[in-house]
Amino acid sequence: MRRPVIVFGEDWGRHPSSTQHLLRHIAEDRQVLWVNSVGMRRPRLSDMSRLVKKGMAIARPREKKDGVKCPFPVLAPAALPLPGTSVARVFNRTVLARQVRAAAGKLGFVDPLLWISVPTAVDVVGHLGESAVAYYCGDDFSSLAGVDHKPVARLERELAGKSNVIFAASKPLATRFDAGRTVYLPHGVDLDLFTRETKPASDLPPGKVAGFYGSIASWLDQDLIVKTARLLPDWTFLFIGDECCDVSALRAEPNISLIGPRPHHELPRYSRHWTASILPFHQNGQIQACNPLKLREYLAAGSPVCSTDFPALDGYRDHVRVADCADGFAKMLMASLDENETSRSNRAGGVTGESWADRAAQAAEYIDGL
Repeated sequence: MRRPVIVFGEDWGRHPSSTQHLLRHIAEDRQVLWVNSVGMRRPRLSDMSRLVKKGMAIARPREKKDGVKCPFPVLAPAALPLPGTSVARVFNRTVLARQVRAAAGKLGFVDPLLWISVPTAVDVVGHLGESAVAYYCGDDFSSLAGVDHKPVARLERELAGKSNVIFAASKPLATRFDAGRTVYLPHGVDLDLFTRETKPASDLPPGKVAGFYGSIASWLDQDLIVKTARLLPDWTFLFIGDECCDVSALRAEPNISLIGPRPHHELPRYSRHWTASILPFHQNGQIQACNPLKLREYLAAGSPVCSTDFPALDGYRDHVRVADCADGFAKMLMASLDENETSRSNRAGGVTGESWADRAAQAAEYIDGL
């Protein structure tokens, strides 16, 4: 067995993140302990329901998602979600570290590697008997919605300075760190899941459907979506995911449908059968630095992809139609009606060799060489 890994990521089971995909494979030949999120935003009144769930998770960590058991132990620790404050840093350096040491000790961990995906976990570095530290930077935390930007950015800079290797999920993110310790590690895709033949979901609308799945959040360009939907009244614009912002403008349109989240393993039953997949993003700092998992999933499913422009499309532009206005988006969607099986096959072929297993093997080679 290779050296064990202690992972500080988001709460296990909230959504299938890149960290979760990677660690599933990395855990195949080593022990892994997953530590649920150290919060990156001060709690607000609107967070009360989530805080209650968080408290319940501390008592009973969630080790299943969509009925699938986590392949390693999950620790839901008590931690202070007050990013960057002195009281939170002292608490997390002592109380949080003590909880993690106890859990790792029961598992027999010796000289573990710390894999940190949330900068607020930086305070435990140097207090867990670790042999090395890997920072996995999957987002631009200085502009990510739902994050206290300034304190988290300061913690990220501190974490980067303490890390032996920094994995960056996009090229814009990679430019922010020391080139000698930074590795560009783009997202992968579950090829077995998204290329497999499947039946359409029972609630997939009939006719022409432009589909999106993921968080319905502030980074979606709702104005673009509404204008495009009005230009194509005979299309259904289907959105799958949690509503994380005001969506009243979308709900007001008769041909826009929001149906809530669906389990990750059910998504190909939509994306393999709707007319086109859409990525209607705002042009902001977060999107400029992002590398959305769904891009490769859409392509692996063979779906035509219509998107606004952002850097992570580089390398896939032969398989993606790009426009930044409603007229252009509507024309792209109409052009997708002329797709054939060869086009679908070519798109899926464009992500061959980019599985999560491939990405995890790349990451494992680096961390085992530290």
